[in-house]
Amino acid sequence: MFSSTGGDTGAGTREGIVIPAARGRPGADNHTFLVCRTVRSGQRFKYPGNVVVMGDVHPGGEIVASGHVIVMGTLRGVVHAGAEGDEKAVVMAFRLQPTQLRIAGYITRAPDDEGQNGTGEPEIARVQDEAVVIEKYQPGGEKRWLSRSMIQEEEEQNG
Repeated sequence: MFSSTGGDTGAGTREGIVIPAARGRPGADNHTFLVCRTVRSGQRFKYPGNVVVMGDVHPGGEIVASGHVIVMGTLRGVVHAGAEGDEKAVVMAFRLQPTQLRIAGYITRAPDDEGQNGTGEPEIARVQDEAVVIEKYQPGGEKRWLSRSMIQEEEEQNG
């Protein structure tokens, strides 16, 4: 289900725990890989679903997910959301400063002149009009970037 290379995953150690979260049917919200530690240089996590990192992703660290990627810290490494071609996948982080950011087949990186402080607010990267856009994350704003079919599917499941 998941893989990591380049070092210990931290499972069962004081540094952190790696937990596959939900165990429902496959889908955008049912399979999530929770990484309870900082992803250091040389470590790579790959998962066929969503990935949530409870820490930072250092330069040289890599996260690859077929779904969304959320980093509860600073993202300075490489991240690939929607790795199996899902252009609706997003990347969110408290501080978004990736070495390289990919969503499906779109690739970008942080600007050379971006200061170390950034906006100081969580940011979200998504595909819009065949380009990766990065903007300030606004709670409740997901309805702007979720497709109508995903919202309808969620409403049908919740009854």
